[in-house]
Amino acid sequence: MTTNATTTTIDSVPTAKGNSAASRDIASYLHPYTNLATHEKTGPHIISKGHGIYVTDDNGRDFIEGMAGLWCASLGFGENRLVKAATKQLETLPYYHTFASRSTNPAIDLAEKLLELVPVPMSKVFFANSGSEATDSAVKMVWYYHNAIGQPEKKKIISRKKGYHGVTVAAASMTGLPGNHKMFDLPIDRIIHTETPHYWREAQPGEEGEDFATRLAEQLEDLIQAEGPETIGAFIAEPIMGAGGVIVPPRTYFEKVQEVLDRYDILFIADEVICGFGRTGRMFATETFRLKPDMITVAKQLSSAYQPISALFINDRIYQAAKKASDEVGTFGHGFTYSGHPVAAAVALETLKIYEEDSIIDHVRNVMSPFQKRLKDLNKFEHVGETRGRGLIGAFELVQDKCLKTPMQPVGAAGKAVVAKCMDHGVILRALGDSVAFCPPLIITEQQVHDMFDKVEAALGDWHNSFG
Repeated sequence: MTTNATTTTIDSVPTAKGNSAASRDIASYLHPYTNLATHEKTGPHIISKGHGIYVTDDNGRDFIEGMAGLWCASLGFGENRLVKAATKQLETLPYYHTFASRSTNPAIDLAEKLLELVPVPMSKVFFANSGSEATDSAVKMVWYYHNAIGQPEKKKIISRKKGYHGVTVAAASMTGLPGNHKMFDLPIDRIIHTETPHYWREAQPGEEGEDFATRLAEQLEDLIQAEGPETIGAFIAEPIMGAGGVIVPPRTYFEKVQEVLDRYDILFIADEVICGFGRTGRMFATETFRLKPDMITVAKQLSSAYQPISALFINDRIYQAAKKASDEVGTFGHGFTYSGHPVAAAVALETLKIYEEDSIIDHVRNVMSPFQKRLKDLNKFEHVGETRGRGLIGAFELVQDKCLKTPMQPVGAAGKAVVAKCMDHGVILRALGDSVAFCPPLIITEQQVHDMFDKVEAALGDWHNSFG
């Protein structure tokens, strides 16, 4: 990476010196998902602008944003229609709330459009500001619903190991990653975890994919019976697990899980915060995997990340119970100051229009085949143990030994090193332990897909040459 008078470079990350923006960042900003001690030594990598699928840092270097930021900038950087939508709404009504029966036209229009798009019957949409708030709201709805129908003991939520559902107290508890629990006194009670549907890593010798799915469904049922079916309120799952390593479930997994949930009258929450709005080649991954959820959470690509907004869909049986309970209590005592914020809603509505008018889903279907082929081709590298993905999301996992699937040691070091090499070649990816994830903007062209993978292959070649 190039340097200037105020930065040097360590492993592709600028280091703070003097009165630079980097040094001011260290002095003032607490970074999420960052080793704070390391950050004081290396400083931030400052991104100054974006265009299309590219971002530019403060040294003037362009990168393919292979993660669409944080799985979210679906229309890339600099979509002028979204800028205009925000500006127009700011000039008309920059803010209003949705408490006490008040509303705005953007919130109403967006809710109606989302109910038209969702592939399973849903009754109402509740707006929040982040995926964490949406999944946290889903937990409260599970508790509210079961109180309303006279089942106050049916409150436990089953999540999955390596699942990711956010970082608020309840959402982080459902997240099945140790880094989100350690030192935070999480998970809270009433949140429990079942196994991860990672066939390549977790299957027993000789076990076929459908047999693995059957075993996981049986383990889920065993957990329900051990806890007491009368205590289990809901099961939450990402259709494709994102931050846990881009784990795609084996065929029939969700069908078998749904049978277990139906048997014990357990609500199903589909967390579509990453997968929703075209990522898998359909508008919702609920359709891709033929899910039958009672609630769905969405965020990220809802507004192409141009404004913070999320949503929780609830079906009619949940709504009818909530309506009855709110009448008894006198109010539905949940909501956020910015729920249905008119500017965020206007931008999200314009995002949905762009998806439709520019045939973004068709475009994803056209480019996802070369994307997945180039991803699979990474298996040719000696230390790439598995590649996995669906649509325009994927990952490759680094291992010591392919045949034995021996993990890298120390865990996570190889992933970080490969991501640093990718940055040297002009691609931003994300290390999830020793899995390296892709999630490019949906607008990426086939030529840009090949350009991205050419750079990643060069980076992997560099890393392999220096490995060991």
